[in-house]
Amino acid sequence: MKASDFIIDHLAKKGIRHAFVVTGAADANLIDAFNRHTQMKPIAVMHEQAGGFAAEAYAKISGNLGLAIATSGPGGHNLVTPIGNCYYDSTPCVFLTGQVNSQFMRPDENMRQLGFQETPIVDIVRPITNYAALVKDPKKIRYELEKAIHMAESGRPGPVLLDLPMDVQRADLDIESLERFVPTRNSRLNSSLDEQIDSFLRDLSTSERPAMIIGGGVRLGNALPEFLKVARQLKIPCYPTWNALDVVTSDLEVYGGRIGTYGGPGRNFGVQNSDLLLLVGSRLSGRITGGNVSSFARGAKIYAVDVDEHLMQRKYQQVPFDESILADAKTFLGRLSEQITSRGKTPDFSDWLKRNQAWVIRYDPVKPEHFASSSLNPYAFMQMLYEQTGNLDVIVGDCGGNQVLASQALKLKQGQRFISSNGNSPMGFSFAGAIGAQLANPSESNTICLIGDGGFNMNMQELQTLRTYNIPLKTFIIDNGVYGIIRAYQRTNLGSRFLASGPDGYVPPNFEAICKAYGIRTESITTTAEAPGKIRQVLDAKEPVVCDVQLPGFDNYEPRVSGWRTPIEDMEPFLPREEFRRQMTVPPLDGWEKLYS
Repeated sequence: MKASDFIIDHLAKKGIRHAFVVTGAADANLIDAFNRHTQMKPIAVMHEQAGGFAAEAYAKISGNLGLAIATSGPGGHNLVTPIGNCYYDSTPCVFLTGQVNSQFMRPDENMRQLGFQETPIVDIVRPITNYAALVKDPKKIRYELEKAIHMAESGRPGPVLLDLPMDVQRADLDIESLERFVPTRNSRLNSSLDEQIDSFLRDLSTSERPAMIIGGGVRLGNALPEFLKVARQLKIPCYPTWNALDVVTSDLEVYGGRIGTYGGPGRNFGVQNSDLLLLVGSRLSGRITGGNVSSFARGAKIYAVDVDEHLMQRKYQQVPFDESILADAKTFLGRLSEQITSRGKTPDFSDWLKRNQAWVIRYDPVKPEHFASSSLNPYAFMQMLYEQTGNLDVIVGDCGGNQVLASQALKLKQGQRFISSNGNSPMGFSFAGAIGAQLANPSESNTICLIGDGGFNMNMQELQTLRTYNIPLKTFIIDNGVYGIIRAYQRTNLGSRFLASGPDGYVPPNFEAICKAYGIRTESITTTAEAPGKIRQVLDAKEPVVCDVQLPGFDNYEPRVSGWRTPIEDMEPFLPREEFRRQMTVPPLDGWEKLYS
């Protein structure tokens, strides 16, 4: 069997049904192999970066590996950003790059280049992959492929890359004689797990205000059922990070609001008033804690659960954890549920839960006045979009201001999926990513792309991919005509000097005209009154649609933490001091607000 045929056949047997490819001389044999395999379909995207983004989203929605293939040199270079995405979001993807024929590869690393478009892509991506290898010997193909797949899926998942010279791809193989990869036994068993869970439950029995923060590790660990069971057993407030918005959904009975520097419903009062905090599957980034790290959950004892053993070392923790539990989310939550059941009755935290739910309602970022003007407000748009979405819809978010809006204001229902690429957060992810999400979406529900005008500029060439494969993606461009989140930063930190963020230096094109050139149907929304009907038209369409949601100049995202000294419970616009202090059980930090007087 030809080596390229073996590779595609092996990956197809892993259940991958779509590969995102751009062809070139150095990967032509890999692409040609699809002619002899019916289980996997190649999707020929217009740019390698877009193909990588699509593979990433495909993996997130399917729960399987994603696959992207590119040629040598610039083709591989264009995969670096999506590889970084997958690394920082722990997404299992296989990236295959073609390489020049072995005889034209540089014999010494001190030589800059020998072959045409030769590049040391393995060296470039090694720091942002779980595994990367140049396969020089065709007889090592099976070993390297099986090892790469194992490394992508095991422990903390992530991307892998195999670089394949053209002559290696063409080689004839005796499959049965090829060396196989045999994984070593995982010795990272946490023998103290049950004792640590017992310690948490003892602390829970004396707690008055316990809470959970749920991160993307719960979804990555296939632990959604275990989380929901524990949440309903304990009945304590749960808060999602941005990577878990579709785990702790807005309609979950223990939903406690959203948290962080752009926290939405609840304004962070729940997590900041807690006295016991269980953190599962999140690295607790600065986007959650704010810059005043020592003020985060300052009244709480913190238990943290994660599969990353480095994250569990105290020296790497921005907020020191009182108890670090090395375990995957599924194992931990399963064992926790068993211990809760064996103990029988759990403490009653209903008053504390009701207080959190009152904060969610009272401090909802979507306000009645957002619907009062004839000009559309983006917070009103997010609410109207939520009301029109189905229970199984897949929503893909981008970055910057439009992602802040969605993470603050877009409610989610159990059964829906919401993904983005939050660790690396590149502009243009969601349009290309949503193509992969649509192809991985097993239901007849909609896949919806939310993206800003800046992000849409980055990958709008994939309109042709929609056209070529008639992918019925529904795209809403949150079109304020500026880099809104950058303008907000420039206003706060740079004296409102808006260079290069619009309109000085950044002016987006006419998206409707561009979509028309690609033969893609367009709609536009400019007023509050027309928005519900237009949203419905877009979602009911059977073909791909791009809707330009026009919000000229908007860059006021509220609530927000306005400075690095600010504790995250005291968000701008600031509440009257008397009202603010009434919400705090944990004593507020004295005097910090004088910085803004």
